[in-house]
Amino acid sequence: MKKKLSGVGVALITPFREDKLLDFSAMEQMLDFVALGGVDFLVILGTTAESPTLDADEKRRITFFVTEYNAGKLPVVLGVGGNNTNEVVKAVKAIPDSVDAVLSVTPYYNKPQQQGLYEHFTAIADASPKPLVLYNVPGRTGVNMTADTCLRLAEHKNITAVKEASGDLRQMGYIVRNRPADFSVLSGDDGLTLAQMAIGADGVISVAANAFPAQFCNMVHAAAKGDFSTATALHLKLLEAFDLLFAEGNPAGVKAAASLQGLVENVLRLPLIPASETLMNKFKSLNLER
Repeated sequence: MKKKLSGVGVALITPFREDKLLDFSAMEQMLDFVALGGVDFLVILGTTAESPTLDADEKRRITFFVTEYNAGKLPVVLGVGGNNTNEVVKAVKAIPDSVDAVLSVTPYYNKPQQQGLYEHFTAIADASPKPLVLYNVPGRTGVNMTADTCLRLAEHKNITAVKEASGDLRQMGYIVRNRPADFSVLSGDDGLTLAQMAIGADGVISVAANAFPAQFCNMVHAAAKGDFSTATALHLKLLEAFDLLFAEGNPAGVKAAASLQGLVENVLRLPLIPASETLMNKFKSLNLER
């Protein structure tokens, strides 16, 4: 039986100092903040972490720091993806034992066919010493992993979940309806999480949980208990925040929100740039609670 992921996984940002070097003091503060807010698992080195701008040594240092500081309190999911299957296979073979699962995105830019996606993820799952979480985000990669392909992969003994960020509720519905009982379906869209949980999703891997974890976790946990009245009220309160987080791209929005709470410096690495003054002022008007 696969161990299911559920609830709120936070796609952690990578804090940088003003000189754009890693800021481990801020990272410690972020880990405390999201844990206090009630997140259920940590996701490191994903899109929100600006992983394309991190070198191999920085990724190794972040993984070591997070797993040491977390000390087994929450499951840790490590992002390991790419569009070169052989390189991803090599990378997953070398992951540390301190992580609990691997999150791997659909190959970007080269646009594989569905059979290519199936064989890509099968190769990774066969090689990985840890369970694999599929990540479908066609808005970034240029390729959509269909429900049929996802469900074929869900039968693999080492593929435990999907982060479904196509934004297509119909596609999500087919996956939820036809999945194996031990396969987790996680939202990849903060603003759609409530609707997706209403049709059976198990939770979310969230950007929003970096900036307002308590409010967001309360919404998701209420929905998980079937209390959709409470969950809906919380969702409606967060609507504008969801929009602002992605108005100028991710993680520009969430770093702006986190910086206004004194959690991190509002610093990104090129080609990404910080949020505009206009967006910062809109965040200020939300009066985000620390």
